[in-house]
Amino acid sequence: MMTFENITYGPVRSRRLGLSLGINLMPKENKVCTFECIYCECGFTKKGVVGHVPSRSEVKVELEKTLSSLSEQGMQLDVITFAGNGEPTLHPDFEGVIDDTIELRDKYHSSAKISVLSNATMLHKDSVCRALNRVDNNILKLDSAFDATVKLIDAPTQKDYSVSVVMENLRKFNGDFILQTMFLRGSIDSQPVDNTTSEEVTAWSDMVRSLRPKQVMIYSIDRETPVKTLEKVSKEQLDKIAEPLRKEGFDILSV
Repeated sequence: MMTFENITYGPVRSRRLGLSLGINLMPKENKVCTFECIYCECGFTKKGVVGHVPSRSEVKVELEKTLSSLSEQGMQLDVITFAGNGEPTLHPDFEGVIDDTIELRDKYHSSAKISVLSNATMLHKDSVCRALNRVDNNILKLDSAFDATVKLIDAPTQKDYSVSVVMENLRKFNGDFILQTMFLRGSIDSQPVDNTTSEEVTAWSDMVRSLRPKQVMIYSIDRETPVKTLEKVSKEQLDKIAEPLRKEGFDILSV
């Protein structure tokens, strides 16, 4: 399992976004998240390990240093991506960090997009929604239309997590967001888990029709996972899941 040691990392070649500079707003020592996804490349949260959450000013100083250096090297970024060791919108000054990032992007890499990979659990906060409305790629996760499946795959730490509540919060963006879904199958603690069944795909497709996002990203496992009994879904099956919605005009990227 891998955690990110610095505030900025990369650039790396993203399957979905191109040449991406990553930003980690969480501690380097441990993942901090409202999910404990069974497929997370950062592994499970280490109990009792807190770590230092970088301040807004620390993030700005490090990001300016990195962007300036890349610009001097003649490297042109496609995207600046908030991901890292957990849920970026948990940062106490997330909105301010986004403001600084827009300023620095415009100064050093004006053509780069700003992306946020989020599990959509903090959309009840007005400041988070305002910030996400300002980025180019507001990428929000829903791995199933069923609460029971989300609890198996994503293991939300919020006791009152509900897909219906998340959907209501997603509607605040009036379709101006990217929906992201991980498809997988396998088992956890001998319990089957599979969000590619006919029932799952039908309910998920109806959810997409209801939310009408500007784009949908579907993908499967590509890195080591903390649960070893999971199986990758093929690109062919992802395309089969996407096909009916594509015929209806939805923009669906499968990788």
